[in-house]
Amino acid sequence: MSQPVSTAKKFGTFGGVFTPTLLTILGVIMYLRLGWVVGNAGLMGAWLIIIISFLITLCTALSMSAITTNIRIGAGGAYAIVSQALGLEVGGSLGIPRYVSQGLAVTMYIFGFREGWLGIFPEHNAFIVDFAVFGILFTIAYISANLAIKTQYIIMGIIILSLISIVMAAYSGSMFVPTSEALGWGSFKGSVENDFSGSSFWIVFAVFFPAATGIMAGANMSGELKDPKRSIPAGTLWAIGVSFIIYMLLAFWIARSATEEELLTNYYVMIDKAYFGPFIIAGVLGATFSSALASIVGSSRILYAMGEHKVLPYSNILAGTSKNGQPRNAMIVTGILIFVTLLLRNINAIAPLVTLFFLITYAMINIVVIIEQRLGLISYRPLFRIAKWVPYLGLASSVLAMFIINPTVSLLSIVIVLVVYYYLSRQNLETPFEDVRSGLFVSFAEWAAKHTWGMKKMQQRAWKANLMVPVRDVQGLKGNFEFLRNITKPKGSIKLVGIEPFTTQSQLAVELEAISASFREKGVFSSSAVIHADEFAKGINYGNQALQGAFFRPNIVFLNLQDHDDYENELKPVMQEAMRLETGVLLFLSHPTALLGQRNTINVWVSDRSGNWELGWDIGNLDLSVLIAYKLKMNWGARIRLITVVQDPNEEANAKDFLKRLINLARLPETMTEVYVGDFLNLVEAAPSADLSIFGMNNALPYAFIKEMSYKTKSSCLFVKDSGHESILA
Repeated sequence: MSQPVSTAKKFGTFGGVFTPTLLTILGVIMYLRLGWVVGNAGLMGAWLIIIISFLITLCTALSMSAITTNIRIGAGGAYAIVSQALGLEVGGSLGIPRYVSQGLAVTMYIFGFREGWLGIFPEHNAFIVDFAVFGILFTIAYISANLAIKTQYIIMGIIILSLISIVMAAYSGSMFVPTSEALGWGSFKGSVENDFSGSSFWIVFAVFFPAATGIMAGANMSGELKDPKRSIPAGTLWAIGVSFIIYMLLAFWIARSATEEELLTNYYVMIDKAYFGPFIIAGVLGATFSSALASIVGSSRILYAMGEHKVLPYSNILAGTSKNGQPRNAMIVTGILIFVTLLLRNINAIAPLVTLFFLITYAMINIVVIIEQRLGLISYRPLFRIAKWVPYLGLASSVLAMFIINPTVSLLSIVIVLVVYYYLSRQNLETPFEDVRSGLFVSFAEWAAKHTWGMKKMQQRAWKANLMVPVRDVQGLKGNFEFLRNITKPKGSIKLVGIEPFTTQSQLAVELEAISASFREKGVFSSSAVIHADEFAKGINYGNQALQGAFFRPNIVFLNLQDHDDYENELKPVMQEAMRLETGVLLFLSHPTALLGQRNTINVWVSDRSGNWELGWDIGNLDLSVLIAYKLKMNWGARIRLITVVQDPNEEANAKDFLKRLINLARLPETMTEVYVGDFLNLVEAAPSADLSIFGMNNALPYAFIKEMSYKTKSSCLFVKDSGHESILA
């Protein structure tokens, strides 16, 4: 569907970030649970809980500030941040649970509003109150974010009046408890709900901590800010600083204004102690209403952003906007989600998920900054710089807080995120922007290269078939496509090197890239390049020589021998140079009629080793021959047959024993053997037939031997010259 031109109003720092963030932090916990926290932990304990809580959120806010000043953040807040850094799969695995949890948060805030309302009007029907509040919230949010911001200004005025009422109470003598008595550590007696059977510091921390988790309220509006790079850091950090001071002062005031018994038994103690109690009640209602409003607006923006990036089904619908740029369709879906959760009437069982998904989000943002800092890429140059230890502290404290609050639900939350990630990773999402994963993979490859460079010649255990395939005839390459894929699959690679005279527009380059893409789609990494050279052999040798300086260089040159090839002047010089460069060689000669047959059997011919049947670490061409045979066996589902011919009848037993030991040490299951006595050339034709015959080649690389073996075996043949760095026994 076509998207209307967005004419949505853009917001500044105060209205778009500071106000919603501050109002979400100054929520219902401040009014109805801070007194209980002080009653249990004492003023010193309460201050410590506040400091720890805000330290966790401050570290994440600093990390978020750094990353938002380094990218062009779109709609979706934390979802957009993580997606642009780690890809849509990771962003979506975080965004989907976070969206659902924000919807649940709206429901919890509505329930909190209802409790405050029924405290004033106990005769009102709870069900009607819930749905009336939902209707008002949805209407405001549906009309526009601008109206929601203006509504929050009114609520901020109400909360300021409630704080003024507390200040007036302090000046009027409410603080009757001496400072020396108030400044103590609590006895952690518990609550009415557990008959004051006891509590602990971390249990009280778990009750208070959700109060500090509103720092994403402003970031969720990232797509509708005039200057998100400036507004998100400034608005969020100012909101954290102001709310921290308010919480610390309120804790001091309530500790000196009420006895321990009052603090523990009366959740409405702040209302009773304020100069004008109705202002506190209005503050409770305003705080829950504003938090619900910020959550419904923010969650719809997350859903809209995921729709824009095609993360969810029916994304085109979710990404639809009104004429004034409001994400109306996402708002309607969000409204339905909230309406359904309201019908549950009690979501206490899943309420911890809300806080824990917030903490997972915090952890992921810190991880993003850690990765960016560690990679050291020039693209990471945020305008807001932070110390390197900040995201580590933010990550550690976020994870610690998760398991302090609820270990079981924390594990459930992580499992949900991983399940969503697994689902999204299988959807082949097209990322509309480059993320940091490319830099991460390149940096890891560089790290691996640097740490293994000194032993680059000794990688027998890590051997993979990394082919260099010279190409001047694309049709011949297409004919060998499956054969090449089966030699390298799954961990090997194929580098296609085209050779042609100089041309400004190379059709060969286009065709090779298309074939490389087909290899990649079939599970084998492949890349392509074209070398402009008038002579085939020189072009290949230049390419092979240049690749010697690369760490991830091809270890095998694959040559396809065709009737029109000049073996002596074109292929043999390539093989000789490969031998000099210690690169393996595979020379393939396809049988004109048999081709590769049914791919059921592979004959590997073992040269006569009379006088030296020892199995050392280097057994010549046999290493690469058997390695290739084993790869084909696995990918074809074929059987291997080892065949050797000895001239001396006295060596027959030694040959059989050699093949037996080779099968055992090389771990070759279900491998057949044949030992013949006599002349090799006469007995080749007598051997059992196979779909592919593999022979080792001596340094002379005789052409007559190649043609004769293809004729005598009546099969396609693969001639092997190893590099000296392979080992089937590794």
